[in-house]
Formats: sequence, C-alpha cells, structure tokens
Amino acid sequence: MGESEREILTWERFGRMSEDLASRIAADGFKPDAILGIARGGLLLAGALAYSLGVKPVFLINVEFYTGVEEHRSDPVILPPQLQVGDIADKRLLIVDDVADTGATLETVQKICQEAVLEVRTAVLYEKPISTVRCEYVGARTDRWIEFPWTGD
Repeated sequence: MGESEREILTWERFGRMSEDLASRIAADGFKPDAILGIARGGLLLAGALAYSLGVKPVFLINVEFYTGVEEHRSDPVILPPQLQVGDIADKRLLIVDDVADTGATLETVQKICQEAVLEVRTAVLYEKPISTVRCEYVGARTDRWIEFPWTGD
C-alpha cells in the first residue's frame, strides 16, 4: 500500500485530536456519566477522553471485526469479557472507538447499549465515508487506510 493510500497518525497528532474531541464534547454540553471504549482500538482514546472530561466510570467492550488489512468477518463478534449492561443502565454514555470504517462495530455496540442508557453518543478519531454510523464527534474524515501508532504497522 503506497504512502498516498495511507493516513498515518502520530502520537503527537493523536494527542491533539484527543484534546480537540474533548473540547468539542464539552462545548456541546454533553456530560457523559460513563465512557465505553471499544477494544482494542478505542481504548487509548477512551482513556484520554475520560481524563479530559473528568469521567471516572470507564467500561470496555471487546469486539472483533477486522482480521487483517482490509479483511473482516461478515459480522462483528463480541468477545469476553462481556459488558454488563446493568453497569451502563440509566447513564449518558459516550461510546469511543478509533475509527468508524464500515460502521458495523459501532452499530453492534449501539444496539447492545441503546435500550439501557438514557442517551448515547459516539466519538471516533476517524470516520470513513462508507460508515453506516454517523458519529457525533469525529477527529477527522478520510477514505484512506489508517496506520495508528499503537499497531506497529
């Protein structure tokens, strides 16, 4: 894959994007009671936003969809540990992931959470044009393959 086909995220840019997302969430007046990070890609952003927004309850849900570069399962699979829906009941929830690519992962997680929570919003570093989910908080939009600093690509 050539340079022009890739979006390369550096640690420095990750920090700036995280701060910008936190500022926009706060400016929007959304005060999440809890953050749900989608493992593995969304965990670092979930932690950064939790600190910036002063949100202590941070939960994780482990979802596997991508199995390789541009290779994925037909449907996302929820892996252990299982999210206890009672933990997020009656909360304003911010779901966090690294990228909304096809939207399948976020859609799966939203369906699990929607009935239990008061309100749910989503934040991602990147959103792709093909995503079926439109996130409320997006760091950047791209149609390129993204290399994250934590994947060692």
